[in-house]
Amino acid sequence: MIAFLIRFTILSFLFISFTFNVLVLLYGEPREETWRFLIDNRDFDMPLAAVFIIVAGCFSLLIALWMSVAVKLKENQTTRIVKKIAEPDFAQKLKKANGSLKKALRDANELIETQRASLQRLSSEKVETNDAIVQERLLAERQRLARELHDSVSQQLFAASMLLSALTEQEQEALAQKQLVQVEKIVQQAQLEMRALLLHLRPIALHNKSLSEGLEDLIVELQEKVYFNIDYQIEDMELSKAEEDHLFRIAQEALSNTLRHAKATEVELLLIARDQLAILRIQDNGLGFNIDGDKTSSYGLRNIAERAVEIGCTYKIVSVPNEGTIVEVKVPLAKEGQTDD
Repeated sequence: MIAFLIRFTILSFLFISFTFNVLVLLYGEPREETWRFLIDNRDFDMPLAAVFIIVAGCFSLLIALWMSVAVKLKENQTTRIVKKIAEPDFAQKLKKANGSLKKALRDANELIETQRASLQRLSSEKVETNDAIVQERLLAERQRLARELHDSVSQQLFAASMLLSALTEQEQEALAQKQLVQVEKIVQQAQLEMRALLLHLRPIALHNKSLSEGLEDLIVELQEKVYFNIDYQIEDMELSKAEEDHLFRIAQEALSNTLRHAKATEVELLLIARDQLAILRIQDNGLGFNIDGDKTSSYGLRNIAERAVEIGCTYKIVSVPNEGTIVEVKVPLAKEGQTDD
């Protein structure tokens, strides 16, 4: 709005200045006897000078509106193109752009595609050849699991044992029944904690299984042990070894966080291919959390983010307190006839 008013003011000043200069050329310096006609002559019941000013204002308004609309359309077009620059099919959509902007965005798109391909290639090489880093990660993971087992499961079992010890000394049946319920809840939570931690002990690699096979085995195993329902839809698709391994670990991390923190009753896992994208989504109806303030799941979320970046894909984590959490990862699929180097 401010830009429009500035354009209108400048254009009005220019039109009035131009009209004044023309009158000076035609009638000389402003004198009452030569310029009196601007007041005496009346069109549309207005002095001729007022008509000139109104006409200049109308022209200024129309041109200012046209300029504002043109700038806004150009901004919107640029915004749409820049937002789509990271999409796999951006090269086809870029045909709508023109001029230097088209060339600049095409160069940026080629750079991004090159960087994405490099990330995927490096990830594949890392999974296949970097055994030392894998072993180092395994050791760090075991140390972390040992700490979490001590901090969570062992403390819960200790609390349960203390309650059971107190029960043996209780004579009132009602109080004993209440404490038994507490013990049951503590033991159930300890079981969920243990199962979540055991997810981390599964092999990092899929060991000659496809991603769909690995996820189905994981879900079948969990359904036999957890207290909530897991709905899933899994499709077969062509992915590199690095992409499959990282997506499998992201799914493990998300399910582990759900087991330990969400207290969900429903979990949905999707692995589908849409619009040249492989989409992995894990959604629960649990407690949710404040992404900016809650630190309980920060380690798992950081792992998910790091793995997503390593394979050159996009991810988002959406959580609403008391509503649930969604973890979604999108990986560009290789087009037909295209193979990884």
